[in-house]
This record gives sequence, C-alpha cells and structure tokens, in this order.
Amino acid sequence: MNRRRARIQRHTKETRIAVSLDLDGRGRATVRTGIPFFDHMLTLFAKHATMDLTLRCRGDLPVDAHHTVEDCGIALGQAFREALGDKKGLRRYGAGFDPRNPFTGEAYLPMDECLARCVVDFGGRSYLVWRGLADHAYRRLTRRERIQDDSTAFRFGLAREFFQGFVNEARCNLHLELLYGDEPHHIVEALFKAFARATDAACQRDPRIAGQLPSTKGKL
Repeated sequence: MNRRRARIQRHTKETRIAVSLDLDGRGRATVRTGIPFFDHMLTLFAKHATMDLTLRCRGDLPVDAHHTVEDCGIALGQAFREALGDKKGLRRYGAGFDPRNPFTGEAYLPMDECLARCVVDFGGRSYLVWRGLADHAYRRLTRRERIQDDSTAFRFGLAREFFQGFVNEARCNLHLELLYGDEPHHIVEALFKAFARATDAACQRDPRIAGQLPSTKGKL
C-alpha cells in the first residue's frame, strides 16, 4: 500500500513552521519549537501514535508561547488532512478497547494519579470537546509555580489552543476529557498520550472496506 505522507510549510509574521508527517511510520520524531516541554509532548505523541514526525518552528517566543503552540496545531492538522487523502479504507474512529482486536485503540490513558479519555473521528467535521479542565485552564500561578518547571508554565488553556488548531485544520471531532488528576505535567502528558492512541486507531486502514469510504454519505 502507498505510504501516507505529507509535508507542510506554514509561514506567518508570528511563526515559521515546517512539518513532515508519515502516518505509517514507526514512532520516530524530531521536534524543535523552542518550548522544551511542548517538544516533549509532540515527541511522545509521535511515539505512541506510531507515526514519524519532524516539526520545526521558529516563533515569536519573546511575545509568548501562544502563537507557537496554536500554529503548530494548525500545521499538524493540515498535515493530517493531506496525509489521509481521500480516506478510503480508513477506520475513521478512534475509541474503545477490545483485547481481541489490537487496532481498535485505547481511548483511556492513565498517568500516575491522572486518567484521561480521548475519542476522535476523522469524519470531516471540526469540533473540540474539552471537559474536566475548566478549573485548571487559566488559574492564577504563584511565584513558586511560575519558576517550578516548564510544564507548570505550559498552562492548560495553552494546550487547548493546540488541540483547537489541530481540529480546525484536520477537520475532525476530538473529545478530550480529564476524568481526574492533579499534577500539571501528568495531566497534559496524559491528554497527549490519549490523543496519540486514539489517533493511531482512527488512522488505521480497515481491510474489510478497502477502497470504500467509511460513510453512508459517500463523501468525507
């Protein structure tokens, strides 16, 4: 089968981004955004989604991290849409778990005290559901927290901007939910890993519908 790959160049006055994506890769990643914690999140996403990703971004970080994070989500979403092509034979949904079928994916992801859930549908409709994180999104940080580590500074509202940018361009439904959790690093990492596992499942080819669209509408 043809490998599903995409290359995206996205340049604005705020960011310059280059993305190379191989949906049928082996989990290899080279990521440079200028935000080490964000690099870590995208690297583990590629690893657990079993996709190859190269992403480089030069953003206006002296202003803040918002433009870099959001625009990387936009560029990655564009790469997914291009790599998925006509979506014939695509499983489309990433949700649920059946131990008899390793390709249905795990929508639930534990990370120490945290549990996150992700469900995705590459059905051509853009919608983000973001649940269980309202109390964390823009909370006021103490001075100690601001200097603690990069994951604390990488507030949850910023993570949401990445996923919203991805959803808008990949044209997918993405439901992310924190069922419970406390530590900022663990929460964000659980969300990205759950996103990876659900995305891996949804992007698999289903041999039973080879050459067919996974839709009764005849178009995605």
